[in-house]
Amino acid sequence: MLTTRFVDGAPNWLDVATTDLDGAISFYGGLFGWEFRSAGPDAGGYGFFQQNGKTAAGGMAAPDQMPPAWTVYFQSADAQATAKAAEGARGRVLTPPMDVMGQGHMAVLADQAGVPFGIWQPGQIKGIDVANEPNALAWVELYTPDVAAAAAFYGAALGLETSAVPFPGSTYTCVNAAGAGENAMFGGIVPLADDPVEAAAGAYWLPYFEVADTDVVVADTRNLGGTVRAPATDVPGVGRMAKLADPYGARFAVIRSERPGG
Repeated sequence: MLTTRFVDGAPNWLDVATTDLDGAISFYGGLFGWEFRSAGPDAGGYGFFQQNGKTAAGGMAAPDQMPPAWTVYFQSADAQATAKAAEGARGRVLTPPMDVMGQGHMAVLADQAGVPFGIWQPGQIKGIDVANEPNALAWVELYTPDVAAAAAFYGAALGLETSAVPFPGSTYTCVNAAGAGENAMFGGIVPLADDPVEAAAGAYWLPYFEVADTDVVVADTRNLGGTVRAPATDVPGVGRMAKLADPYGARFAVIRSERPGG
């Protein structure tokens, strides 16, 4: 379960890079009720999407030639060491570890298949303030051409552990931080070839946001100019989910999770 009681290797931040920050602010404000707060004049336009005063995600204008996308960040106790471990596991350093205005250290890496992801070494900012609640991050999913290779990479780079969980018609590879156990699973790894929607778009990390009503969010996405990549679907024992994209192409998913007692 994804929480804000962050441990090394677990997701602790995410942000969206977009070609139209004002448009993205309007879209996510209309979809999730988020409000945008600037990180200050020295932050290059970076800011925080908040709900009820709590940070749910970050947002920024995409650097030149960077396609609009959500980036998931994983907690690291030592950003430099994690970057070296990723390189040793056949990954790459896209943005070297750097101090972020005294708030922490970040880097952007790529795994063995070229999928970008971030690492955040907490400082004054520990991570997002809200998770696994409506309109907040609830799960992350890696689409990759080789599940075994991905599991080996993230085990070496972040210490992540994987386990096979029965799923309707197959098994699902779940991910948890080292030593945290299966009750702390926060994501999954999916073969790219098994999902035609994703196979056409390529390997990436997909963030899921918890919502109160998946169908309402799907309708609102269309009304706000976004795209429905995969319609609302019930998955027994999991919840009702849909895959979406904002008006600028950044991909994400939403889910109304099944809870004990409904």
